[in-house]
Amino acid sequence: MPRKGDTLEQKSPAEFFAENKNIAGFDNPGKSLYTTVRELVENSLDAAESLGRLPSIEVTIEEVTQKQLNKIRQVVNHERLDEELYQDHETEDAKKKRIVKENKDRERLKKQLEKKGESADAIEGKLKDIETKNAAASSKTLKTFYTVTVKDNGMGMPHKDIPDLLGRVLSGTKYGVKQTRGKFGLGAKMALIWSKMSTGLPIRIRSARVSQSFISSYTLDIDIQRNEPNVHEAKMIDNPDRWHGSELSVTILGNWQYYRSKIIKYLRQIAVITPYSHFSFTFKAEDASNDIHVVFARRTEKMPEPPKATKHHPKSVDLELVKQLIQKTKYNKLQQFLCKEFDAINSEHAGRLIEEMRSGAEPETDPRDLTNKQILMLHQLLHAAKFSDPSGNHLSPAGEYNLRLGISKELHPDLVATYQGDAHVLEGHAFVVEAAVSIGGRDIKPGINIFRFANRIPLLFEGGSDVITKTALKRISWPSYKINPTSDKVGVFVSIVSTKIPYKGAGKEYIADDMQEMVQAVKQSIQQCCLQLKVKIVKQQAARDQHQRRKNLVKYIPNAARAVFTVLESMAESRAVGPKRKRMQDDDDILAPVKQMQTSEDTLIARLTEHVAKIDSDMALEYQVQQGMAEGIRQDVYLVPLSAQHEFGRELHASTCVIKLLTAL
Repeated sequence: MPRKGDTLEQKSPAEFFAENKNIAGFDNPGKSLYTTVRELVENSLDAAESLGRLPSIEVTIEEVTQKQLNKIRQVVNHERLDEELYQDHETEDAKKKRIVKENKDRERLKKQLEKKGESADAIEGKLKDIETKNAAASSKTLKTFYTVTVKDNGMGMPHKDIPDLLGRVLSGTKYGVKQTRGKFGLGAKMALIWSKMSTGLPIRIRSARVSQSFISSYTLDIDIQRNEPNVHEAKMIDNPDRWHGSELSVTILGNWQYYRSKIIKYLRQIAVITPYSHFSFTFKAEDASNDIHVVFARRTEKMPEPPKATKHHPKSVDLELVKQLIQKTKYNKLQQFLCKEFDAINSEHAGRLIEEMRSGAEPETDPRDLTNKQILMLHQLLHAAKFSDPSGNHLSPAGEYNLRLGISKELHPDLVATYQGDAHVLEGHAFVVEAAVSIGGRDIKPGINIFRFANRIPLLFEGGSDVITKTALKRISWPSYKINPTSDKVGVFVSIVSTKIPYKGAGKEYIADDMQEMVQAVKQSIQQCCLQLKVKIVKQQAARDQHQRRKNLVKYIPNAARAVFTVLESMAESRAVGPKRKRMQDDDDILAPVKQMQTSEDTLIARLTEHVAKIDSDMALEYQVQQGMAEGIRQDVYLVPLSAQHEFGRELHASTCVIKLLTAL
């Protein structure tokens, strides 16, 4: 309760998010740099996909020192008068300790290099490099700033709408019941707020619509207290090449050192889930030797169908939303309102609902004339009545084809299996779970490596409490699928798409694990992938066993052939004694070729090798037939007879098939 003398003040949406920036992922300078990249990239993806164009996105992060920033802001860089006044001041004791430590490190490194046999010049060169880096690190100020620029080939923004689209919080076009990438609807606006708070510099925008003859060029910031755009410069530039898209550039306080891996990991994972996109990433450091350039190339031109807008399902609406729909509807009859504004309600169903209310409302009643009591009864009935589930046709998953391509392109696994489940329903919202499980690959550690996606964006933080993580680690019996969860390099990719992702936590970085529908859908998708992999792994193991068996047999063929030939040669040189020897000589004189030198040790080696190969191929063929029968792929094949009149004859059985002979009448 306010105290006496307190003044009641109102805060704008921009002011609220500025004071609670951690909600939108701007917890610290490093996380703010990561979130800025993510928001701008996702805006660019949406802009290109909405146009039906294959996204081509260029991301650049340029390091800006305090001196460079002051020059941009036209602030004079004075020499320090009182060194002790500054946070990075090094006391004499600290300096002595640092020098002692550096000398110890120098001597230890020198001994290590000498043991490796390095030359004196090489050792001296490496020591100088380390000294240079230490000097640079000690002289570097605590804060580092970065200019983030993202350019795309999307639909661009209308010239007159750019100030409101970027300079006014909670102003945009991504509202309604539709699958969207964004979490808060802030996008670049929060990056602009962070820029305003950390550097005071405005955002720079270049944008052009398709076939537009000019490029819109803006420099603007945001009035946080009023939640209004503050335009510094607005102009139109000739566009002779008819370029279309947007290019946004913002300078912010950040921390590349600690969030470098997160940013590159994010770009790599977004390339996995959107293999139809081309990403180019460049980091420009103050020291050019630390520059980075990475390209995530496009692998396919097949894009998923864009998500469609849908109507509210009766099970998903709360009381306030029902009131809003009544105020905004263009229909003046209650029956029409229920049919047109809600999913899963037809005209007959709407009439039955109105009759069931028994509140005095009629099908012809204007919904705006409903009393609060009638609205309460309608809301209660919408949650109590039975409705068909939403179909999920309005959702846009990546698809098994794209998911498999993205994983193959970025990870190069030995095996990969994908699965897309049917639409499920959670609190009136349809959701689809698609999954992939890979074995082996590049930059994959031994064990279970989990990659989480929600509405086709990567989730990199707070994964321990996520439904995907808990399901993959605790609810899947990996050994039963011939997968070793500790030594095998296993990649688990799960993507959930919905009009409402059930995030937990203010930062919306993980999905709740307390909803049975979601748990079962995620578990089933992973299990289906594992079942596919099990078949492949069993076949691989059988092939390896077969290869090893053949290798072992072939290994001993020379010894066996030598021993047999020695016996045959000894028998051929001795006189035939006894009935068995005589019968051998009479029936099939195998010693004659030995005597005549037609059979040699090499002959036996060749014959035994052929026999092993034949037995090996026969066993492999029998195994494949058995596998085919087990998997249900054996089927009847019919040949059309030449004669119209015929009858079946006897059956001929072989190891791979059964042939029924036809006899003409």
